[in-house]
Amino acid sequence: MLIAFLVFYSKPHYNKGIPQMSTYEVGRLPFMGYNTWNAYWCNIDENLILETSKLLVSLGLADIGYTYMNIDDCYSEKKRNENGDIVANKERFPSGMRPLTDKIHELGLKAGIYGDSGWYTCQYYPGSFQNEERDAKLFSEEWGFDLLKYDNCAVPFDDVIREGQIGKFTRMSDAIKDLSELNGKAPMLFSLCQWGRLEPWLWARQLGQTWRTTDDIGANWPSIANIINQNSFYAWASDFYGHNDLDILEVGNGELTYEESKTHFTVWALMKSPLLIGTDLASISNETLSIFKNTEIIAINQDPVVGTGVTPFRWGVNPNWSYNSTHPAQYWSGNSQNGTVFMLINTLDEPADMFFSFTESPWIRSGRQYAVRDLWTHTDNGTFARNFTAHAVPPHGVVALLLQDAGDEPAGILPRCAAFEPWSSNWCIDQNGTHVPWEHGV
Repeated sequence: MLIAFLVFYSKPHYNKGIPQMSTYEVGRLPFMGYNTWNAYWCNIDENLILETSKLLVSLGLADIGYTYMNIDDCYSEKKRNENGDIVANKERFPSGMRPLTDKIHELGLKAGIYGDSGWYTCQYYPGSFQNEERDAKLFSEEWGFDLLKYDNCAVPFDDVIREGQIGKFTRMSDAIKDLSELNGKAPMLFSLCQWGRLEPWLWARQLGQTWRTTDDIGANWPSIANIINQNSFYAWASDFYGHNDLDILEVGNGELTYEESKTHFTVWALMKSPLLIGTDLASISNETLSIFKNTEIIAINQDPVVGTGVTPFRWGVNPNWSYNSTHPAQYWSGNSQNGTVFMLINTLDEPADMFFSFTESPWIRSGRQYAVRDLWTHTDNGTFARNFTAHAVPPHGVVALLLQDAGDEPAGILPRCAAFEPWSSNWCIDQNGTHVPWEHGV
């Protein structure tokens, strides 16, 4: 009796049942677009937003899916107005937000805005705690935004909020859902930015469409490798209507080499993370633009048939399931509507050959051969059976392959069983019951 009483008494008020999606579901696929933070931090104004929006169109990025123009922190005045509303900064956004979002929409794009679940944003602009319904209506109906990125700074004292992480973000989730039900329009896409705290891959799908899985990204290889490492343990969580968010892309920024940038983009895309450009489009190089415009990689991210992303099947440098921020998992695979995807990451500081057996992936059929397509060189590399070696993969570089079934493998290939149980090598069995030891190759 005592246990039952304690469980009932400790239930927070928001746990009346799992929050339900709006009638209008949004965010089936990872969203793609632009976010201002990595390139400009707080140095934003309405002219920059509009020019960046126009560049998304003129550079051909909108045509291939980059359709969200997202404004991050620092767009407002430091205090709410006398009516209690957030107000756009009068100097940097003199026209106001609604004329700006109207212009963004006229370009065929969608518009995203930033908010915070606490008293303040991370840069000490007004947060939305205790103003969730007011702000949801402001952002969506009055200002015309289609997406809300919702941060985790300025947390109220425990004796004020009396909620956990789930309850804190449920407040705005419910406000967005209720507004949609009231006005009969699609809800804003809700992108939780809670830095991976308290395993959001287990609960955030009930509140929004994306959730951050780690702390903020940096424009350097150690940061990229660390994010890959952390996400290797919960990459399975992404699927339709709910995606791990690995943070805004740093391609084109900082110390990243071309090969590191390709790896960065490939991992984010094939893990089904949102793809948000975060570099200055006015000065973007052709090399950087070519990474963002790899439509074969984007096609995996935006697959309308298979919602899950790649997951690791072998760690490589380290024993499987090792937590190592310098050398994360190297060998990954996943399913897609057009075949099996393999992703190989060279975490070493020197070129390396990378070998894998097809049946290490759960998506491969035994006894078949496969046509191999390279998604970065955009070449068909021939038909292979049993295994494949990628030669001289650059330091911190990536290989992304699409394997398509090409029929039965040639007769007479040994060993008779490509896969074996590591604890007992003699479970390769002839139809007459004879055990065929794997290591004998017969």
